[in-house]
Amino acid sequence: MEMLSLYDYLNRAAGSELGKKVAAAAAEEGVTIEQKQIQNPKYEGKILMYPKEFLDNYFYPPTPKKETPKKPESRTDDLPF
Repeated sequence: MEMLSLYDYLNRAAGSELGKKVAAAAAEEGVTIEQKQIQNPKYEGKILMYPKEFLDNYFYPPTPKKETPKKPESRTDDLPF
């Protein structure tokens, strides 16, 4: 299972507000979250890693398919008046 941070997935810093929303959604769905310690010139600390499939569904939810209305069945016992 491919695990990604929000930074890796979005190709930019997500910010704390979005990070909290994603973490809450993952927890609500029972998604496995991993932590990773990183150190770079802009940030040092722990980051959360999510399954790529979860992030795909979070940021690009599948659109529900529209059902085509069924035509009413023609009845042979209908009277023309």
